Amino acid sequence: MHIKTSFSKKLLDWHAINPRDLPWKETRDPYKTWLSEIILQQTKVEQGTPYYEKLVRLFPTVHHLADATEDEVMKAWQGLGYYTRARNLHQASKQIVNEFGGIFPSRHDQILKLKGVGSYTAAAIASFAFDQPHAVMDGNVFRVLARTFGIDKPIDSIEGKKIFRNLAEDLLDKKNPAAYNQAIMNFGSAICTPANPLCHICCFRKACYAFNHQMISQLPRKEKKISVRSRWFNFLFLEDRDDIIIEKRTGKDIWKSLFQFPMIETTGFADASDAMENSPYKKVFSAIDLKITGVSPIIEHRLTHQKIMAQFIHFSLPHEKIKLPLQWKIVKKSEIENFGFPKLIADYCKKFIH
Repeated sequence: MHIKTSFSKKLLDWHAINPRDLPWKETRDPYKTWLSEIILQQTKVEQGTPYYEKLVRLFPTVHHLADATEDEVMKAWQGLGYYTRARNLHQASKQIVNEFGGIFPSRHDQILKLKGVGSYTAAAIASFAFDQPHAVMDGNVFRVLARTFGIDKPIDSIEGKKIFRNLAEDLLDKKNPAAYNQAIMNFGSAICTPANPLCHICCFRKACYAFNHQMISQLPRKEKKISVRSRWFNFLFLEDRDDIIIEKRTGKDIWKSLFQFPMIETTGFADASDAMENSPYKKVFSAIDLKITGVSPIIEHRLTHQKIMAQFIHFSLPHEKIKLPLQWKIVKKSEIENFGFPKLIADYCKKFIH
């Protein structure tokens, strides 16, 4: 039997004896399916599972999520990264409440209009929650199809996306779309892994193009390479006994809507004195005769497209009342856990705020 005609059956047979126990698969609730899919957009299952369980506990229904403040949602998401997902999740919950009366839309075209929902996520929700015949296309699926069928077109090219999409829809088991979609994603995660795939136990090994042509490490192909930008952040750790100063990040940049310590960005390494000398806060600090009490080592923090080189400059604030920039907020150290911070800062807080 040709691999294309037997592919779905072999995949479903494999999945029947290799099921994956995941908490969001225990329900057909579209709200919970949606939560899991947004989390898993750029996060591995192992890391995402405790966040899914926490979000379901904190926001058990779409109404609870819509009624929450942005700060509450960002705090719940803290440490998971790619924070645009959290902001979009919150906005989409308000969409569902305001436009659909709090009932999760069941039509694929309506799901696709939700903030932060792309073609993959819409297909996943439509198939998993409503058993509709839409093929999912995530990294696992691209990898399985590219290797098995020998597709060398870049997965991030217009032509490549079209080829993969057509093949995926052609292979989809229309009678069991949810089971098929889950099976191919699980297969890519467990067997056809990015590195060191388990070819010796793969049910497609005899027919797999990549295996038979020694091209496993070359497929799938990507057209674009990720360029990484380096940035230097100097955080001002301003404390006075039980108080500390924080500010909320705004604007179109990383960590939007999360909190941080006041920060000075420089074009490269700058010692603490130089950073302060060229900062917009120079007048504020000179007016109150602020003194540096310590400086952390440089901490490297990697994101997908950025490498952050950070240092924390410690100051002891005077006890008297001082005039601070409007965006700065004095909070009790005991309340610091109520605010959502990027992981870089949250980890630092654990060491220096007790």
